[in-house]
This record gives sequence, C-alpha cells and structure tokens, in this order.
Amino acid sequence: MRFLSEKIKRLKIEWNERPLSEADFYRLCKRYKVGVQEMPLSVGGFYYRLMGREYIAVNSKLPRTEKLAVMFHELGHFLFHAPETGATANFHGVGQSTRKEREADVFALCALIPKNWIENRSSQDLVDDEGFSPEMVASRHLIFMRHGI
Repeated sequence: MRFLSEKIKRLKIEWNERPLSEADFYRLCKRYKVGVQEMPLSVGGFYYRLMGREYIAVNSKLPRTEKLAVMFHELGHFLFHAPETGATANFHGVGQSTRKEREADVFALCALIPKNWIENRSSQDLVDDEGFSPEMVASRHLIFMRHGI
C-alpha cells in the first residue's frame, strides 16, 4: 500500500487530505484525456481502453456518493492498472476481490473520505452528514486501521 500512496502523492491532487469532488474527478480525467460516459448500466461502472483511447463508464442511476465512489474506483484502475498497450476492461463490482480491485477501492475511499475525517469524525456523522453508506465508512475505517492512511 505504501507504493500506491507514494504514486498518488506524485499526482498532487490532495488525495486523502480533503474530500475530492466530482469536479476533481472530471479535472483529472481531462488532465489524462480519459473520456467519461454516464449511462444506465447493469454494473456500477467500468474502465476500458479501446483503439488507443481511455474511457470510464459510470452507471447514471447510482446515488451521488456511490457514483462518486465508482468514478474514483475506475479512475484508480486507469492510474495504476492500465497496460501500456492493447485493449483492456475493468468492471466495478464484478468478479472476485483481487489486489487490483482492493487498490482501486482504497484509492476511491481515501479520495472521498480523507484521513482527518476518519480521525476526527464519528462513523455516524459520516453516514448522516455526508451521505456515505455504513459499508463504505466501515471499509474506510479498515483501511485506516490496516495501513494508517
């Protein structure tokens, strides 16, 4: 996880320092020339490369906080798991929990729920005031306990 944290710090996006927003997501996608498509899907979202271009598709039917989590999860796949060449696809919430899926989850959860919120706010506040699901908050606490981030 330390390697991932160092890689993210080089992006200079205030990851895990403040909650990143949908505007931050779109700025990052613009910076890296990643196309974004919001549409009704049967999955949360997916990252794919086609004909040398990068894309993130997001389920437009998701509630706001869940959609943001999916957006940053898929951006994590682009930033850390994209192969140098060839076509690829990564689907959010489909299949087993692999190292790549866990890394994308960590990237997304720390983007949305920064460390100082975990240290200074109650889980109930994060659910009630910020609209995160109890499962998201519990997962974020686990990341903090295991990795200190």
